[in-house]
Amino acid sequence: MVVPHVVIVGAGFGGLAAARALGREQVRVTVIDQRNHHTFQPLLYQVATGGLNASDIASPIRRVLRHNRNTEVILGEVKALHTQDKRVELSDGTSIPYDYLVLAAGAKHSHFGHEEWAPRAPGLKSLDDALEIRRRLFYAFEAAEREPDGDRRTAYLTFVVVGGGPTGVELAGAVAEIACHALRGDFRHIDPEESRIVLIEGSARVLPTYEARLSHKAARQLEALGVEVRTQTLVSDVDARGVVLGDHRIDANVVLWAAGVEASPLARSLGVPLDRAGRVLVTPDLTIPGHDDVYVIGDMVALSTRGIAVPGVAPAAIQEASCAVKNLLRTIAGKPTKPFQYKNKGSLATIGRASAVADFGAFSLSGFSAWIAWLVVHVVFLVGFRNRILVLFEWAWSYLTFERGARLITGAVPAPIPRETRMAEAEVPIEHPAPISLVVRRSRERRREEAPLRKLWNRPRKAA
Repeated sequence: MVVPHVVIVGAGFGGLAAARALGREQVRVTVIDQRNHHTFQPLLYQVATGGLNASDIASPIRRVLRHNRNTEVILGEVKALHTQDKRVELSDGTSIPYDYLVLAAGAKHSHFGHEEWAPRAPGLKSLDDALEIRRRLFYAFEAAEREPDGDRRTAYLTFVVVGGGPTGVELAGAVAEIACHALRGDFRHIDPEESRIVLIEGSARVLPTYEARLSHKAARQLEALGVEVRTQTLVSDVDARGVVLGDHRIDANVVLWAAGVEASPLARSLGVPLDRAGRVLVTPDLTIPGHDDVYVIGDMVALSTRGIAVPGVAPAAIQEASCAVKNLLRTIAGKPTKPFQYKNKGSLATIGRASAVADFGAFSLSGFSAWIAWLVVHVVFLVGFRNRILVLFEWAWSYLTFERGARLITGAVPAPIPRETRMAEAEVPIEHPAPISLVVRRSRERRREEAPLRKLWNRPRKAA
């Protein structure tokens, strides 16, 4: 009996779930990934802001799949997919044949055609990205401590996050907590609370995929932390000095990109229709048109069920992996496949200490209750018992002490802010965002103005 060979490209949430599901089946499985570890991407921002260590949210792929006796793991970069010849080509020239292919190569951040912005505005999709952002964040405070020039010190203490989705909201809130709590009292010549944090979103509200009420609450919670939220604002340029917003600029030494993603370039080698973000337009059973032996799952998929677009989140990728494996096994058995049906498990975004929003469809949460729900969900989905224990301990320690235990600056020292800026200043006026203290004060004043009048339950009553 010939055992079918299943090749899985990518060991993210979808690829790892597919490999686990095939572990006891009568197939031969090969998992290919360009890294030797699985990364829990929803917590990358915590590594980027010093809340967790890189090893806390990553697990070696071989360790995770060690009990799958039918599975082989290959560390390598996939260069191209040859669906006609049924083989996967690696960057070193090696070709791996397959009977069935599960493509789960994920996505990368997109700068919307401005790739020249990438060196100045890094995205957050891998541990390397997280460590680079962490290096830039904490070095900015160190450089500000030594900078005698007031304008340049202000630029070092200005942080701009582009993109008001879950990643951008979480990054902005975490940076505010660093400035207000984690670094308090650590410096002698600067006050970290004088930092300026700006969150820029092109649409009308942050968290645009959430219901409007939750988006409004998220914006208020961000402002309570000291984040200046700007909606309906587009970035026209990112350079060595900061960002340009139409007819003015914000000088900032740290610019973080959370505005968009696009599917892995491997999708183009399939030779099938793609959407604007480079995602594969799959058939209802998750195969590509004309090839019932190729399944695409995770962030590479453009698919709608019941008229609702399937989001690029971990629960969706895991559900797609389960469906793809079942259909693959049905095909091997000569049975018809079934269409994928997405079950929305909800969306969560944390904003800061004991503050979050959660949308579970039938009901929604905000504030402390949403934060607890966010903690529970993320611990449950973490891979590995060790990682769960470590993350719980780090979170408990941070909550009690306001500390961040991974404030390490590694790698080369970032380039300083250029001094030759006078001509640019004359052409594009510089705008100085409000410091955290001022944004917090404005937020408190706004909440007092918006608060409804309370009933005077304890007022004395007139005698009968």
